[in-house]
Amino acid sequence: MSPDVVCFFDNKTNSASYVVSDPETGHAAVIDPVLDFDPVSGRTATDSAEKIAGHVSANNLTVDWIIETHVHADHLTASVWLKEKLGGKTGIGAGIAVVRATFGKLFNAADVMDVDVAPFDQLFADGAKFRIGNIEAKVIATPGHTPACVTYVIGDSCFVGDTMFMPDSGTARCDFPGGDAKQLFESLQKIISLPDDMRLFVCHDYGAGGTRDFAWETTVGEQRENNIHIGGGTLEHDYVQMRRDRDATLGLPRLIVPAVQVNMRAGNSPPAEENGTSYIKVPLNIL
Repeated sequence: MSPDVVCFFDNKTNSASYVVSDPETGHAAVIDPVLDFDPVSGRTATDSAEKIAGHVSANNLTVDWIIETHVHADHLTASVWLKEKLGGKTGIGAGIAVVRATFGKLFNAADVMDVDVAPFDQLFADGAKFRIGNIEAKVIATPGHTPACVTYVIGDSCFVGDTMFMPDSGTARCDFPGGDAKQLFESLQKIISLPDDMRLFVCHDYGAGGTRDFAWETTVGEQRENNIHIGGGTLEHDYVQMRRDRDATLGLPRLIVPAVQVNMRAGNSPPAEENGTSYIKVPLNIL
């Protein structure tokens, strides 16, 4: 079955969020929603999320799920705000436990270091299934960029998060804590083994360095043949070496410090301190 897929592209973070709906029943999922954040003032805003909520309302959709492909390092999630507005259950890959253990320690976050507790409604194991109306959805664990990365296969469409980008832009970095290039290669094989004509939606696009307009939809077959990092039968050892060499040249995402602290808490702010204010921590000389 073919879901209706509407993209909401945030130019500030180059992030693609999606509303995926069953055209027969009007039931829907929201994938990777963005919460606006100003790193200078520390203020959040919901302009991007309000566009999603407006679309849901205008089309009389029922939101069953608000799901993340991973713990994002380049934008904050609007899942908490959208859940309050639209309902639905939140979900992420079960690998979130590893992410919370790693970053809970890095940020000395006592509320996160209890890895048995995760403030999501659903932690998806590899192979887990759920439904959006009459359309079956399946979860494929695709770690390597982060331990929590998953790909959602919803009808004839798959949502790969940061695991891969448009064919002319390659694949995800693996140098974050918990990342692994060999593991990512194996995950990419899972994705490109899906049917050729399956629609494939990415989470970020940068216009190939400004040489084209922003894009977010391609196909599995196009990725298998033409992705500049993995296409055309790239061998594992060549891919791993390329990834390690390339990652060594990359700076950290601009919003990684606030994004990870919010996103590993399912979109909730860190616990307020005695004065009632929530704070983002910046670890010195660590990242």
